[in-house]
Amino acid sequence: MRDLVDELCSDRCAGRAAGTEGGRIARGVVIEALRGAGLDPFEQAVPKARGANVLATIPGEIDRYVMVAAHYDHLGTVGHHVFRGADDNAASVAILADVARRLAADRPMGRGVIIAAFDAEEPPYFLTAAMGSEHFARHPTVPLDRIDMMVCLELVGHALGEVHLPSEVRRTMFLLGAERSEGTLTHVHELARSEPGVIIRPADAEIIPRLSDYAAFWERERPFVLLTGGRSRHYHTPEDLPKHLDFARMQATAAWIERFVRAQCARHEAPFVFRDRRDDVSTLDSIGDLLTPLASVSDVAAMGAQMARSLRARVRRDGALPLDARGELEQLVAAIESSLA
Repeated sequence: MRDLVDELCSDRCAGRAAGTEGGRIARGVVIEALRGAGLDPFEQAVPKARGANVLATIPGEIDRYVMVAAHYDHLGTVGHHVFRGADDNAASVAILADVARRLAADRPMGRGVIIAAFDAEEPPYFLTAAMGSEHFARHPTVPLDRIDMMVCLELVGHALGEVHLPSEVRRTMFLLGAERSEGTLTHVHELARSEPGVIIRPADAEIIPRLSDYAAFWERERPFVLLTGGRSRHYHTPEDLPKHLDFARMQATAAWIERFVRAQCARHEAPFVFRDRRDDVSTLDSIGDLLTPLASVSDVAAMGAQMARSLRARVRRDGALPLDARGELEQLVAAIESSLA
């Protein structure tokens, strides 16, 4: 993983902006990484961004699929500054390639797997028809209704908070969107602590705006989950460098994703049922669990934990907060992300 991250963050990739020479070189790096993982990747042109997605398929026992995806582009070069994008999103691509290697070596039972390295996720293409994932959704290489789950990786390379914080905090990875498909949250809870180096904490997809490639699948009511550590202090700056990544945590994350993907591939439901519902219970329980180890040493964390408990008591029977309380939850989430950046 370290070698792949270093190559994607190198001078010759020059920030990997879609439609640039650096982006083209980065695409070649991704293709070679997937070939080295035992796959046969191919390019899907994204004409409006002058770029291309990189896709590969691991055949399954049935003609249905789980997709694992991460975007490989970044912001490129601005003036004398190269935006190398180690956490955003080279680390995710390195994890993607490692998951691909694991699954290609021992194919999952049931569904096949689509490995997708999307181009043109970053501005100016974000949430436009030129975005690589949106282009795929409009021109899928397999019928979109045969993709039962899209697993999106975004900002997964850094540990949460400063090095002196408890491991219960540092190892946290958030998983958003499990509530949007029937039965998925149960699998997430079962696997949450299955890998010692990472703790998966589920949260509702609406606690943040639609900020990555899963948006195109959500829009079309295809089940999805987003794995993310949130924005670090180096987000979208030239300081987003490999030296700030936690490679041991990345390795644990890859192992966790392998477990999760195998579980999704083996599910008997066909297709998975999309649900348009909120799950503020999981969000508030995860916040409470995250802040509890900090409450004894931080008054701010103690206040946040108390706020989470108060909001938890206001959740309706359908699992959602009243409309007038959702703003408080959004403020709490934003404060946590800022304090642990």
